[in-house]
Amino acid sequence: MLVCVGLSHKQAPIGVREQVAIPKGELPDRLARLRATTGVREAILLSTCNRLEIFAEVSDRAVASDLLEQLGPAAAAHARVRFSDDALLHLLRVAASLESMVVGEAQILGQLKTAAALSESLGTMGPTLSKAFARAVGAARRVRTETAIGRGAVSLSGVAVQMARKVLGALTGKSVLLVGAGEMAQLAAREIKGDGARNIWVANRSAQHAEELAAEIGGTPIGMSELPVFLERADVVVCSTSAPEPLLTRENVSRILPQRRHRPLFIIDLAVPRNVEPEVNELESVYVYDVDDLERTASQNLAQREGELQSAEAIVLEEHARHLAEMRERSAGSVLPRLRSHAGAIADAEVEKTLAALSLDEKQAKSVRAMAQAIVNKLMHHPTACLRKDSSEALAQAAARLFGLQEATRDTAPTQPVRHADVIQLRNLG
Repeated sequence: MLVCVGLSHKQAPIGVREQVAIPKGELPDRLARLRATTGVREAILLSTCNRLEIFAEVSDRAVASDLLEQLGPAAAAHARVRFSDDALLHLLRVAASLESMVVGEAQILGQLKTAAALSESLGTMGPTLSKAFARAVGAARRVRTETAIGRGAVSLSGVAVQMARKVLGALTGKSVLLVGAGEMAQLAAREIKGDGARNIWVANRSAQHAEELAAEIGGTPIGMSELPVFLERADVVVCSTSAPEPLLTRENVSRILPQRRHRPLFIIDLAVPRNVEPEVNELESVYVYDVDDLERTASQNLAQREGELQSAEAIVLEEHARHLAEMRERSAGSVLPRLRSHAGAIADAEVEKTLAALSLDEKQAKSVRAMAQAIVNKLMHHPTACLRKDSSEALAQAAARLFGLQEATRDTAPTQPVRHADVIQLRNLG
């Protein structure tokens, strides 16, 4: 059974998401823990600034409560649990960026591929998740090539720069400080470079990465120890590091304000956990926006592409239906040969026992065998026709149980997502 357990910006504010965020270096250990959980056959862990979700192939619904516990206590009140068809549909929507804060952005597909590659390298991805992720990637590609959902959509970094333009006007002649040199910083840097900023300074824990990004955008690399000096001079600060604690606090930002002489300081915090203390926003002439603050602008962009969104939704639903149909065909197809073989074996055994007790010539014995085969064919005709016509997994499982084929069945779970309160009951329902 496929299950998805997790939360995103739609269910939890940034204050919760930063508590459950998993540093990149800890992902292998967390995946190993997931795979070691009783009932978990396969697992993939998707961790981004806006979501933390576990996609897993499990033995039964009760396992979802164990997965929920692994997200941590902060997630309990916000997490969603999706089973079977609904979990698959959610995966396709995530891949197609329909669940993203910036609908149509391209980053999420790359993040999904990275998560799948890590799981594959650690041996936690199996055939079920492999097929599901392949379908998700295919759906995402169709959405990007067959619709214009990505047209006008920008990355979260792009939304942040748009907001800076609204507050400060064009960035021409402005000085920008980038704190961090990862993917988010790179995207923001390219937007800023194209907007004519006068100075772009890049600070990063890795001096080499700071130098590389600065060279790409024509900026200047600086050391993290130099942040106070350049905070005094910057008009815009973009933070996107993986630091577990805030780099900019009310205390250290307040120290540089007298030197700025009330010149506005615009700070964009793209990190989860946050790089900037929320209290910094209380300081005079300082304006701080975190990822949740950017959602309003992202929603306005989406409203302009409503027609494309509907087309994208239709593609995702079509790919979802195709995947389910293929799964059903495989399920029914695996039962039919065994069902006929099982019935034929019983008939053959009974025929041989009967012939052993009678003195029949070859012609008579042949007639008995033909009669037995005819009975099998007639008895199997309707079940065979039903399985071929319906080809549902539930019907295939029922046939396997009814005829004692001892198939390793999978629970047919509800397709509606349930919240934490419902998950408490999962063990009793399994």
